[in-house]
This record gives sequence, structure tokens and C-alpha cells, in this order.
Amino acid sequence: MLDIKFLRENPDIVKENIKKKFQDSKLPLVDEVIALDKQLRTIMQEADGLRANRNKVSKGIGALMAKGKKEEAEAEKVKVTQFSERLAECEKLETELKEKVRTIMLTIPNIIDPSVPIGEDDSKNVEVERFGEPVVPDFEIPYHTDIMKTFDGIDL
Repeated sequence: MLDIKFLRENPDIVKENIKKKFQDSKLPLVDEVIALDKQLRTIMQEADGLRANRNKVSKGIGALMAKGKKEEAEAEKVKVTQFSERLAECEKLETELKEKVRTIMLTIPNIIDPSVPIGEDDSKNVEVERFGEPVVPDFEIPYHTDIMKTFDGIDL
């Protein structure tokens, strides 16, 4: 799986790589994952801010109670509750977005090494080195699923 930071910083390289793999249907995924990642980072920042505000206000409640300002403390408790409710929403959304990003990132192919020849099928493969001549048996080689059917316990 590609690093999200690499994808974020190099969307054109990732798109070109997808084209080289002849998987053009995956091209929109790059823009989609970038948008979802941006949304995720925004939600994470908001959640961090809410946590900081909640902690700050919570500490202030104790100080108000010590000074005998119960009405002000109750008003601050309402703020803490509001922060907590919004934080729960953000955390839920954050979890959903992380899963969406992860799913898409697993679908986007890895970058091809520059030394790999580009071709639609293995007819374009380049032979780099050969060791001896291939052995051709004097009997017909069965297809792999035919071999598996002869074994017990394999359900096809």
C-alpha cells in the first residue's frame, strides 16, 4: 500500500502509474482519497481542539466551584457536555473516514519500478537472462484446477 503522504504530494505520479498498469478505472480513486484525507485531517484537528477546550473548561469548573460560583460552574458544565457530544460525532466520523481512506488506498496499485517494461500483457515481457533450455515433458500437463479436483477435501 502506498503512503498517504506520498499520494498527497505526488498525485500525478500515482495517476501516471495507474495508467501504466492499464487500470484507468482507478484514476478517480486518487482524487477521491485526497479529498477524503483532507476531510479526515480537518475532522482530526477539530477533535483535537474540542478535547483541548473541554479539558481547559473542565479545569475551570473546579476553580469556580472552589470560589463558590456554582451558577457559572453549571454554565461551564453545559459547555463541557456540548464539547463532548460534538467530540463523539467527530470521532465517529473520523473512524468512518479512516476506513474509507484505507479501503481506497488498498485498491490503488503500488508504484512500478522504473526498470520494469510497460506492456498490456506478458507478451511485452523482456527476457533478461536465461539458464539452459526449458524442459518440455513428453506428456500433457493438466491444468491446475484439474489436479486439485483429484485431491479429496478441495471444494471447487
